Amino acid sequence: MKILFDRIDEPGLNTLEVYERRGGYESLRKALGMTPEALLSDLEASNLRGRGGAGFQMGKKVSFLPHGAIDRYLVCNADESEPGTFKDRELMQKTPHLLIEGLIIASYAARASRSFIYIRGEYVQQADVLEAALAEARAAGYIGERILGSEHSLSLVLHRGAGAYICGEETGLLDSLEGKRGNPRLKPPFPANQGLYQGPTLINNVETLATVPAIVRMGGAEYARLGTETSTGTKLVSVSGHVQRPGNYEIELGVPARAIIYGLAGGPPQGRSVKCWFPGGSSSPVMTAEDLDLPYDFDSLAKAGSMLGSGAIIVVDDSTRILDVALKTARFYRHESCGKCTPCREGTNWTVHMLERIDRGEATPMDIEIMVSVQNHIIGNCLCVLGDAMAMPIGSMIAKFRDEFEAHIETRRLQALEPVQA
Repeated sequence: MKILFDRIDEPGLNTLEVYERRGGYESLRKALGMTPEALLSDLEASNLRGRGGAGFQMGKKVSFLPHGAIDRYLVCNADESEPGTFKDRELMQKTPHLLIEGLIIASYAARASRSFIYIRGEYVQQADVLEAALAEARAAGYIGERILGSEHSLSLVLHRGAGAYICGEETGLLDSLEGKRGNPRLKPPFPANQGLYQGPTLINNVETLATVPAIVRMGGAEYARLGTETSTGTKLVSVSGHVQRPGNYEIELGVPARAIIYGLAGGPPQGRSVKCWFPGGSSSPVMTAEDLDLPYDFDSLAKAGSMLGSGAIIVVDDSTRILDVALKTARFYRHESCGKCTPCREGTNWTVHMLERIDRGEATPMDIEIMVSVQNHIIGNCLCVLGDAMAMPIGSMIAKFRDEFEAHIETRRLQALEPVQA
């Protein structure tokens, strides 16, 4: 069943004319005819979990905002920087009004009068498309004062980032949006209580907000019938790596991972097999071919020791050394660390150094034990999850491919001992 990708490639869908012809903004009209409390109740009934990585229920997140006469903010996190993730890019480029409509509805449920879309700096084309769609929406009266004659008013600003992975972390994003260096904040206080400009702030991912119009149209209880009991609805997955048909696919949560990797994406190239795969972007612990029949949903992957994350499946086949995968992962997070936390700043750096020692033939089996210890000291000891985002996949690679690491150490050691040919 397709909800977000229903006729996604229809020409002109990025324009208001085509979007409205397909029933666009009817969900907004329906939502504005409800009370904010009734709308929030519908969102809670859908059990929609955040599609950006954390998987927290959207309805509960809205309910955490304090009540009373106070300015509230809604921020859309469109800083899609997780390696392997490119689903939000397609949504913003092909159906920007779906995101805008979902954002307006969510702002009404949250009683927020000011909103922002923080978009990744590299998404120049997508930002231009969104700017054009926002102009159309304002001209049509969907954004501004007393929207469609209701009591709800909303300002909406598109803010372009400057290319930092750390700004995908919600509090780093808020600092960047305020004009500061994008550093994560100490929590608590959480953004729901003290976020943008110190006001109560709801932060949601592009896909999460784009799902809201369908929930309003279908009804929360009806939407919850899709997927599994604790992972409801459909999910966009970005499949990349060693597969024959990489791309974005919409799946119903709970389908076996094999149906995505082999069924939709065509599996590895001819003659190759799956060595490992990241189920939720490069920050998720890797799984092996033995895990391909797991249901692809939040809880099943968590019980198996990994996570669904942003829904980015990266497939690695048996032609690739696990050391190369680990090095590329560690180097990325070392480069993107803001340096604020010692475990992250030093841990990512030393992990890269130790992996490079293995590759040069200078390591011993003790280096593996040290590397495991470094990952354990990073996890749970940083202001944000960037350190964990490296430590979890690296730790899982060592745990599941330790024999290969040890064999590589021994092979490189013997090669170093060989006499140099004159």
